[in-house]
Amino acid sequence: MDYKQIIAEAIHEELHESLELNEIKLLLEKPKHVDHGDVAFPTFQLAKLLRKNPAQIAQEVGEKISSPLIDRMQIVGPYINFYLKKETVSSAILKEVIAEKNNFGNLKIGNGANVPIDMSSPNIAKPMSMGHLRSTVIGNALANIFEKVDFTPVRINHLGDWGTQFGKLITAYKKWGSKEKVQENPIEELLRLYVKFHEVAEDDPSLDDEARLWFKKLEEGNEEATELWTWFREESLNVFNKVYDRLDIHFDSTKGEAFYNDKMEEVVKLLDDKQLLTANQGAHIVDLEKYGLNPALIKKSDGATLYITRDLAAAFYRKKTYDFSQALYVVGQEQANHFNQLKAVLTEAGIEWANDIHHIPFGLITKDGEKLSTRKGKVVLLEEVLNEASAQALRQIEDKNPDLPNKEIVAEQVGVGAVVFHDLRNDRLNSFDFTIEEVVQFEGETGPYVQYTRARAMSILKKAEVSDFDASNDFELSDEYSWEIIKLLQEYPNTVKRAYENYEPSIIAKHAVSLAQAFNKFYANVRVLDEHEEKEARLALVFAITEVLKEDLRILGVQAPDKM
Repeated sequence: MDYKQIIAEAIHEELHESLELNEIKLLLEKPKHVDHGDVAFPTFQLAKLLRKNPAQIAQEVGEKISSPLIDRMQIVGPYINFYLKKETVSSAILKEVIAEKNNFGNLKIGNGANVPIDMSSPNIAKPMSMGHLRSTVIGNALANIFEKVDFTPVRINHLGDWGTQFGKLITAYKKWGSKEKVQENPIEELLRLYVKFHEVAEDDPSLDDEARLWFKKLEEGNEEATELWTWFREESLNVFNKVYDRLDIHFDSTKGEAFYNDKMEEVVKLLDDKQLLTANQGAHIVDLEKYGLNPALIKKSDGATLYITRDLAAAFYRKKTYDFSQALYVVGQEQANHFNQLKAVLTEAGIEWANDIHHIPFGLITKDGEKLSTRKGKVVLLEEVLNEASAQALRQIEDKNPDLPNKEIVAEQVGVGAVVFHDLRNDRLNSFDFTIEEVVQFEGETGPYVQYTRARAMSILKKAEVSDFDASNDFELSDEYSWEIIKLLQEYPNTVKRAYENYEPSIIAKHAVSLAQAFNKFYANVRVLDEHEEKEARLALVFAITEVLKEDLRILGVQAPDKM
């Protein structure tokens, strides 16, 4: 039920000559104070049209409005405040949730269109650090949000499996590495070699020349270089997949940078045919001055192509393969200029779908206020963070509920979920400092708090020995505590829509926290299991909470254990 739509229709009956229905709906507000009703209509915009004082308009129009949903109205100056019939609205909303369950909030927006989402994209032979968490979990949550509004997301892990770093790694491996050590602990050993290369290269620049030579051999298909590259890639993917399995994130494609090696010349030819390439000191560029951007360097003077050439090739490949309606790139905000250039080059080339490409930037995760980096070894490994979070969750579960069955499984769901939720609760563009102790808390605006609230609601249903309800029944509720929950449930489809429109998973996370908080107030003040005329309706409300909280968590990529 969209009660704003129904109120707007009632107002429109009286104002159809002055405002369109959609205009009225857009003017409706949520009052800042509960005492001022559930919906407010300000009349300022009508003053010019009707040549009357807004307060006078409110008085005259307010006297004529009627609807079965309206309990009473209050005219306060230029505002018409509407108080809804709690029983009618609560019953209608609960019927919807009971009938639709996890499909509640689904919207028909995308018509099944494909949306490739470029996400995660760790570099081969380097560990997955906390720095990779944001792109991975934001991308996954956006995929789930887009799916809920009827798009077909395509999760793409565009692996960093090509570039000069492989020349450095091969050089380091041949100088200081051993097969046994790499086989024993692939990522840790490869990281040690990578860091050592940079340390030694600071005093010995000839190492960089050697690395360039090895990368050139790799580009030319040298057997030894290719063999080492393939081995590094396979070992790295095995390690990455262990982390992805714990996060319950799976990809539709793991075609990385190397996949586009033979597809870039086609892009260069296209730009050349359209007379967009300009020679500059032996290099080839696309002038983007009219976009207020630096030139896009397409080909270096030695003939080597660059990231932007590769990303152009990837964009063409994805359009051809998926015929997307949108293509998302979930990459840190420090790469904004790169994606502005990418879109500008496509626009210059007359590519119609250039504006369907969207960079989804995000802020940094810092440690003690400093950016995380692998080059100098300041790395916080994502796997270690997940291990520590799960261990902390297990300690808290043993303290709160030592007899809980499958404690270790639940602790993993809570610990990993805590890390994911903490990331997604923060506005996407905000940076934040990560402290594990703050994340795995059962109180406050955290993942475990939401999970624990849902588990508490599940225990009420178990005590009442109910697991489902008949959606044809009435579920009338009249108390203020349940009313706050009903309003949050009613707002859910619009919450999903806002998360989709703004590419913002934090909107879902904040809804989950608000719903959990409203339920805990309700639980503290309303005796759900007492014999009462509203008992079934109260239990139906608890059921609705379990369904919508579970769906909120699912969208975010967080498990919802039934017992904690």
